[in-house]
Amino acid sequence: MQGRSICPYCRHRLIWHDIIPLVSFFLLGGKCRYCKSPISWQYPIVELIMGLLFLFVALWHRGEQTFITLEMICGWLVIFFLFFIFLYDLKYKEILDVATLPLAVMFYLLAIAMDWNTWQSLLLGIVIGGGFFLLQYLISNGKWIGGGDIRLGFLMGAILGWPVIIFALGLAYVLGAIVSLFLIVVKKKKMGDEIAFGTYLVVATFIAMFWGQGIVVWYLSLLR
Repeated sequence: MQGRSICPYCRHRLIWHDIIPLVSFFLLGGKCRYCKSPISWQYPIVELIMGLLFLFVALWHRGEQTFITLEMICGWLVIFFLFFIFLYDLKYKEILDVATLPLAVMFYLLAIAMDWNTWQSLLLGIVIGGGFFLLQYLISNGKWIGGGDIRLGFLMGAILGWPVIIFALGLAYVLGAIVSLFLIVVKKKKMGDEIAFGTYLVVATFIAMFWGQGIVVWYLSLLR
C-alpha cells in the first residue's frame, strides 16, 4: 500500500488510465500494458463489488434528496474500511489497527455530534463488542481469538451501538458455523483449522447496519 501502483510481474509503474476501476481491465484485455502478463480477475471483481456497495449505500441514504449527504459519506467510509478488513483478513488472517481503532473513535464522536445515536448506546456497544472478544482472549490466553477481533469488536460497537451489537455478534457466529460446516463437508477445511473470523464479523456488521434495528424490534415484539 506504499507508493504508486505497479505491475506485480514486470514492476512497471502504472499510470492513471491503467487503473481506472473496471474500465482499464477490459480496455487492456485483462493484460498488463507493458509486459502482457495476465491481470487477475480478483481486481475487477473487487472493484465491481465495491461499486455496487457504494451505490447501495447512496440509494439507502438518499431518500428524496438528490445531493450527497453526510450520512452517505460516512456510510461509504464505513463500507470501504469494512470491505478492506474483509479482504485483508480473508487473505492474510490479520486485522490491522489502522482499519479499526481510528474509525471507531471517529464514528463514535461523529454519531454523537450528529445525534445518530446516544453516547450511552454507543459506549455500551463498544464495551460489549470489544469486551466479548477480550474476555475470550484472556480466558484462552490468545488461543481462541486474536487481538484484531477485539479491535474489530470495538469498531462494531461504535457503528451499531446497543442492542444491535448483540444481534451482529450472534449473526457472525451463525454465519461462521454454517460456512465452516459447509467447507468441512466439501473437504475444503478440517476440524480445528484456523478461520478468518473477521470476515464473518464484517458481513454481520454490514447486515446489522441496515436491517439490525428492525430485526431486533421484530424479535422483541415476539417476546411480549
